[in-house]
Amino acid sequence: MRVPLCVVSWVLLYCCWIAQAEIFTSIGQMTDLLYTEKELVHSLREYIKAEESKLAEVKSWARKLDDLTRVSTSDPEGYLAHPVNAYKLMKRLNTEWSQLENLVLQNPSDGFISNMTVHRQYFPDAEDETGAAKALMRLQDTYHLDSEDFSKGRLPGMHSNAMLTVDDCFDMGKTAYNDGDYYHAVLWMQQSLKQLDAGEEAVVSKAAILDYLSYSVYQMGDLPRAIELTRRLVAIEPSHERAGGNLRYFEKLLLKEQKEEREEEEQTDVPASEEPIQLGTYVRPKDHLPERDIYEALCRGEGARMTEARRSRLFCRYQDGSRNPRLLLKPMKEEDEWDSPHIVRYMEALSDYEIEKIKELAKPRLARATVRDPKTGVLTTAHYRVSKSAWLEEEDGPVIGKVNQRIQDITGLTVDTAELLQVANYGVGGQYEPHFDFSRRPFDGNLKVDGNRLATFLNYMSDVEAGGATVFPDFGAVIQPKKGTAVFWYNLFKSGEGDYRTRHAACPVLVGSKWVSNKWIHERGQEFLRPCGLTEVD
Repeated sequence: MRVPLCVVSWVLLYCCWIAQAEIFTSIGQMTDLLYTEKELVHSLREYIKAEESKLAEVKSWARKLDDLTRVSTSDPEGYLAHPVNAYKLMKRLNTEWSQLENLVLQNPSDGFISNMTVHRQYFPDAEDETGAAKALMRLQDTYHLDSEDFSKGRLPGMHSNAMLTVDDCFDMGKTAYNDGDYYHAVLWMQQSLKQLDAGEEAVVSKAAILDYLSYSVYQMGDLPRAIELTRRLVAIEPSHERAGGNLRYFEKLLLKEQKEEREEEEQTDVPASEEPIQLGTYVRPKDHLPERDIYEALCRGEGARMTEARRSRLFCRYQDGSRNPRLLLKPMKEEDEWDSPHIVRYMEALSDYEIEKIKELAKPRLARATVRDPKTGVLTTAHYRVSKSAWLEEEDGPVIGKVNQRIQDITGLTVDTAELLQVANYGVGGQYEPHFDFSRRPFDGNLKVDGNRLATFLNYMSDVEAGGATVFPDFGAVIQPKKGTAVFWYNLFKSGEGDYRTRHAACPVLVGSKWVSNKWIHERGQEFLRPCGLTEVD
């Protein structure tokens, strides 16, 4: 165990004092030793104070974390269902536990450090914390959530004590800033500043927040407000290394813009807006997804609705798989979700027991879901698919064989050429942006044997408190997850041509944990089960 330096110094000086006692026999000479001893006692008390302060801080950590873990472990899935809790777990394990480790390392504790060493390999890293922050921003965009509501734990349909502090909001803004995402940097730096101004305690300084906020606002093209914020920064910290230069640059740029505008037409100066920056103040930059607005509107429950005339053509029925022996005594309950393209939902497609067994088999194998790069054909992770998945085959357990057989019985299609059962879990902000299940020509090499993905059979293995719907932006269908049910649709026309209307998406999970399993049924083997059509769109 390492001995603190001040104690070593005290012991050495004390030893020197004893060794030299025979020399310092006069009162005058010994007086210096009294002052030395006083200094050593002061050093000793400073050491004790530092140790007590450190111990008090560690105790404070322990009390806070004890209360937190008591709540979180009483209902782990319920606790992590709230996206703020999930983000803060990532942040705690990546950042705050490291701070505690550094605190304890000032006077090492072998037991604690060995435990940290053993468990650290399972901790999330900086990339995980960044991913969790981006997930919150994704939810903010999709569901039009105000930063303040988010920071106070107020989500649609629920209220929670899961709060984001000033420092949490600052870290969110900094994550966006470092990614060049000035739109979200503004929203979260503004919220951090608002909470700090309201008197909330924080580690981050007001100057640091204003520094990031002012430059982010400038990047969003709001020069008057950027100047006003930079002036506030200069007033707080006149010697700030960047603020003065930025202010002169912003003011010069604004004068140039005003001069150019006056040359075109007479115009008065526009003062900086005093309205708080919130969702809608600035326009979110466009990204790679052309149907972004439609997709997100559907996720919020907005968008086009089916007419009553079309809705009247939707029916419920019992489905026995064309008198399949396994469905005669207990036919499936089938319900039309959409007329064209035809999407149906099957009730009681999976039992609770089957769902738990599938999840039990999948959990040890869950890994970041991949997509096939359309240019290279190589499987890779992508920002537009955020989930973890596992592939299960019949050898993994009898329940997989039963599920595969049921899918074959219900659809009337063979699953001999189908892909393995894919199980996916979408956590905080988990999504799969609009995509086609079928491959567009030329086919990938893996489709040349079994053909294209003819149909999709999607099992919902959990209810989702908020978000997580399956949406079809082309025609506006919104299908809500319902535990134990399954939906089915064809991706290809009978001619073999892709049905581009089936482009669909998994909306981000706002509250809850979404479990699904799907079977992609391929063309080969279906020649007599689903005969070809005569026209391209049959």
